[in-house]
This record gives sequence, structure tokens and C-alpha cells, in this order.
Amino acid sequence: MKRRQFIQVGSGVAGAAALGGLSTDWFKLYGNSLPDPETDGDRVVPSFCELCFWKCGILAHVRNGRVTKIKGNPKDPLSRGHLCPRGAGGTGLLYDPDRLKQPMVRVNRRGSDEFEAVSWDAALNEVAENFERIKGLYGPSALALFSHGYGGNWMKHLFKAYGSANIAAPSYAQCRGPREVGFDLTFGSGVGSPEVTDMANSRCVVLIGGHLGENMHNTQVQDFAQAIRNNADVIVVDPRFSVAASKAKYWLPIKPGTDTALLLAWMNVIIGERLYDREYLDRYAYGLEQLEEHVKAYSPEWAYPRTGLDPELIRRTARIMAAARPATLVHPGRRVTWYGNDTQRSRAIAILNALLGSWGRKGGFFVPSQVELPPYPYPGYEKSDATVPDRPDPSDYPLGDQVLAQGICDATIPGVREASAIRAWMVYGSNLPTTLPDPAKTYRAIEELDFLVTVDVLPAEIVGWSDVVLPEATYLERCDELLTPSYKQPYIAVRQEVVPPMYDSKPGWWIARALGNKLGLTDFFPWENSMEYARERLHQANYDCDALQRDGVILGRTQPLYFEEGAPPDFYTDSGKIELYSPRLASHGFDPMPTYHEDEVDDPPAGYYRLLFGRAPTHTFGRTTNNRLLSEVYSENAVWVNKAVAAKWGLVDGDRVYLQNQDGVRSSFSAPIKATERIRPDAVFVVHGYGRKPKKMRFAHGKGIDDNELITRYKTDPIMGGTGMNVNFVTFLRAEDVVEEVAS
Repeated sequence: MKRRQFIQVGSGVAGAAALGGLSTDWFKLYGNSLPDPETDGDRVVPSFCELCFWKCGILAHVRNGRVTKIKGNPKDPLSRGHLCPRGAGGTGLLYDPDRLKQPMVRVNRRGSDEFEAVSWDAALNEVAENFERIKGLYGPSALALFSHGYGGNWMKHLFKAYGSANIAAPSYAQCRGPREVGFDLTFGSGVGSPEVTDMANSRCVVLIGGHLGENMHNTQVQDFAQAIRNNADVIVVDPRFSVAASKAKYWLPIKPGTDTALLLAWMNVIIGERLYDREYLDRYAYGLEQLEEHVKAYSPEWAYPRTGLDPELIRRTARIMAAARPATLVHPGRRVTWYGNDTQRSRAIAILNALLGSWGRKGGFFVPSQVELPPYPYPGYEKSDATVPDRPDPSDYPLGDQVLAQGICDATIPGVREASAIRAWMVYGSNLPTTLPDPAKTYRAIEELDFLVTVDVLPAEIVGWSDVVLPEATYLERCDELLTPSYKQPYIAVRQEVVPPMYDSKPGWWIARALGNKLGLTDFFPWENSMEYARERLHQANYDCDALQRDGVILGRTQPLYFEEGAPPDFYTDSGKIELYSPRLASHGFDPMPTYHEDEVDDPPAGYYRLLFGRAPTHTFGRTTNNRLLSEVYSENAVWVNKAVAAKWGLVDGDRVYLQNQDGVRSSFSAPIKATERIRPDAVFVVHGYGRKPKKMRFAHGKGIDDNELITRYKTDPIMGGTGMNVNFVTFLRAEDVVEEVAS
């Protein structure tokens, strides 16, 4: 592939490369054509990014107190000296004129977005008084925290010290949870974050609904590009011809909702033709005989009318996967909450990888290791006897091992649970109305709250519904907890203050500590600042603090990555082996092996199309759509619709439409049509994060369509409680007709 451009979405690459003079060479795919001028500034500060959750190491260049350029840190194992478009555009968040600038207290009805600016002392007193009042009336378990982002660790510590276990991350039940449970049931381990995929060494990469190239997980996109350079076979299963599909040898435009049928048909071929790794399975796996009998009925011919995929194409791709084993990676994906059967679909992906012998093998999944740091010597948290009220019955979703965000939301509404268990929320870095499905229910829960405090950087929807707003400093203005991910190269990374906090914003550690002191939790915050905290942990482990601050990372000792190299083949399942057949699932009344149920997939009503959504290379859902720098490249989403369908509706490229779902809910704003042959005729696609309603987000307000407001239905995964959100259907309303209707 040499210098072939990998990421090319319209004019996105050329535009992104010109962003504000920011320097990146786009995963080395441009050779040395983009020069790297040396900084003319005062200093370069190592840190790590938080434009998404990947936490790539960065070098922030500062001149006269202003960040002028952000680059990848070549010493960091995740960024490897390179950044994605979002990371390079981090100054667009730092210098966003719409940032929250001072603490605020609500002065009118909740949701009116009317506040008065107050001092930090007054704002924190308001929070502490309400927390203490609610704790006195209902106990600490009446308080709940929703957290997203690495800085949320300080708030989690605060809540644990205060006695509440109601700590939810929407990224679990609305994103990655099913794959973690599915892989854990199979291998005894999840795939983690960053994922333990060895894609750079893969000879065959299979993506099932994974949008690498648009979903910019920096390291993985670099690894995907390397696999392509190495002439790996790429197979992409997706109703839409994505960027990744454009690099594939085979694109399988599957009917939405039938992925499990395809996975079972692939197993049918691989087992039926004895293409699996017999030696590997004999040594490490349990349940092959049961699986062999189970998949006999799932032939490619059986799958054809369900998936719309030609039987010979199914056979051919199965054989390609098997020919490259064990260096075949069937990627586990990231946001896998699709149709409500998501744990079983993830189980099917895990089992397919097991048949190919890829777990713990080069080109498949590596065995990670981690730098161990001693915890800070805090007092022990007081154990709460209260049950977390995140599910109707404690026995529901029995394998869900984290708190369900939508369950905490439900527990706030009288009548949805037996009693209204939650009376107050703290929301850190998570815009719940655009994150949780069925936003009307989210707003109803907010209206039932006694108190809501939000910690954020931008005036997102959740801010306008809050009682107190605490403006946090951006990731370029604060220090956070030390990062020690479980990864191929174990390491320690530090987030450092690049420039002092602007306006009257404060870092998360300061907010948690100041509030903790007001709540009588001084013993849990004995340090003066986060750097003192970090130094204490590093000193206990005999690491050089000065070196970490200078370089941004300290590398740990590399461990064997594969079973053949001495990595221990440990499977923390009940049997101690890879479980193709799961006794644990059977014991809870679930299918012990993935099964395709005909009633799991609904067809669109006449005139409606399945709503699919994803990302753009420059945006991390709604977190970056107000970023003026990144929006020079992609400022508004469009509605992907098949050309034949567009012609049927008399629509052409650029025509503006509103979308209306099966329940009569219409998008608040319109977006242009993108008529293309790159999507199936039974589906439409939009990039998530647009259609922002708060007028204080002056740049993003009203641009594009918010897909989440159209997600009024979801199917809950019975195994772990994830919310399958790809079960909504939409139709088109011409923008001029809607305007006329409103005018009349």
C-alpha cells in the first residue's frame, strides 16, 4: 500500500491536515510530505488526550502562555507519535468561546437554562447542603453519579467515600458491555480498553459493524493501516459501505439485525469442513462436540434468506478466515448495543475467534500486562448494605457486572420502580439526554429529582436542566489520576496542566476535594493537589516522578504476548477452558450457545427505514460538534439514503429533510440528504452527536439531526442489561413541508 491514503472521507483529509497549522502526518500514510516544524514556543508539555476515551499521549506546544500545537508523543505506546484528527484539534475545545466559565445556580424552573453566576464557595455550599439534606432523609444511596471520562475517577472516589455505590457509566450498557460479557463468558476475560487486538500482525481482519477509519481509535487505525500494508485480507460486514469497507476484499452488505445468523453460518462452514484449529481446541476448549451439533442447521443456504448474503460468499469468506488462522482477527467492535441480543452476538464473535485459534495468538488477541501501582493510602470506604436499584429485580440481567445507567434513571421515577430510590444526581462529563435511549424518560427522571449537579466543560443539554453547574477545566488545564492501562506495552502515563485553567473553571480533583471537605470527608482527601497525590503513589513503587513529568510516560517491563512465547494461557471460566458451550448461561436459563431467533428482527414498516448511526473521523459523538476547529472539516451530519430510495421520494443530494420515527417523534432540526449506493435500501445512516438544542452552544446549535431523540424504543439485553438501540425506524419529511406546517 506504500503511500496510499487510508482515511479519505470526501475532502476530510485535506481539510483536516490544514487545521489551524496543527501538525500530524496521518498515521505515516503520507510519508514525509507534511513537515514538522520545530516549535517556536516556550515549552512542550507531555500529557494525554481526552477528546475521546482512547487517552493517546500528546505533546502540547506552548508559546506565550497559549497552546499553539498538539502532536502525538512518540514515547507513548498508544499514540506512537501520531494523533487522529480529533486529538490534533484539542485547542478547539480549550479556546471554545462557549465554554462554561463560572459556577452557576439555577434561578428559574428546571430546564429553563437560566442561571446566575456565583462564587465557588457558594456553589459548593449549595451542593453540600443538598447532599447532606438528602442523605439525612433517605441515606447516601439516594445519591447517584453518572460519569464519563478519566477525570471522573475523582468523583467516583468522592461518592464511595460518601457511602453511595450508585455509580454508573453509560459507556457500559449503552456501548461496550455486551462484548465484555460475551468474551468473558467464552475466554474468562473481556477485551478491555484499549482492546487487546493484535491487528498489525493479522493476515485476515473481519469487521462486523466496526467503522475503523471513521471511528478513530488512533492505535487501532494505525494497526489496521499496517495490516492493509501487509496485504491482509479484509472482510467487512456492514449495511453501509464504510471507509473500512472501501479497503476490504469482501463487503457483505448484511440485512440489519441478522449478524448472528451470518456468524452461525460461518461456524457451520468452518466446523463442517474441518477448517478449525483442532490442536488448539483440544488443548484449550470445552464444548466443541455440542457446538458442532448445534451449528449443523445453520448452513449458508439457511442464512441466505435471512441475511441477504449469497451462500457462496459466506463459504468463501469463511474459508479465507480459516486459511489465515490463527492470525485472523474477528474484531469484537466497540459500541455493540444494537438489537437486544448483543451478548449472544458477541459470544458468537468470541466463539468464531476460538475456532480460528486466535485468542492469545499472534495476529489475533495478545495477552496484556499492566504496571502495578500501589493505591493511595486512604481510609477504607464504609461498606453500604443498600442494593443498587438499577434493575427491577436483583436477579434480572444476572451477568451484568456494572451499574446500569438507564436503570438508575428508571429508579428516579416514581412508579417505574416500586419506590423512587434515587433523589439526586451528579453528572460528570456525560450528556445524558443524548446518551440514554428514550430521552423523554430521561427528562422525566430529571424533573422528579430533588437535586441535580453537573460538572462539565460545555453548556450541553444536561447543563440546562441542572440546579448547580460546576465548570471543569479542560484536559489541557488539569492533572488527573495516573494512567496504567492493561496493554501490549505496560506503561504509566501522566496528564499534566499544560496551561492554567481559564476563566473560573477548576480541575476535577479540586472540585472533588473541595466538596469532600465540605461533606466532612477530609480524611479521604489528605493531599493538597493531584500532583502530590501522584507523587505519593509513584514513590511507593520507586518510580522517577521527574522522568514521568519530562517524558509523559514510563515504560514497564514487556511480558510475553502470545501463548507460544510463554504467555500463560489462563482462562478464568468455571471450567478453566475456553467455553464454546457455557454452563453458566445454561444455569441462568439462557441459550448456552448462540442461537438465532426469528422474532429478534423486526422489518421496517412501509415507508420507513432502519435508523443506523456512528461517527465521523473528526468527531467523538456530541463532545466535539461545537469545536470550531474540527468543524471546518465536518460541520453538519447528513442523512445517508440509498439512491433508489431517494429517487422514489423525489430527493436528491442536498435536499433537507426532517426524520420522523415510528412513534411520531420528529427530529428537532433538519439535515441534507446524501443519496448514495453505499447503503442498503432498507436503512439510513447519520453521524451521532448533532442537532444540539442548547442555544449557549452557539456553533453547534441547530445543525443537523440528533439521532438520539428518535431512539424512543430499545430492546434490553436479558443477559447483562445493555440497551439495543438499532431497533428504531424513520421516514422522511421535506424541510419545506415542515416549515409550511409550522407556519400554518
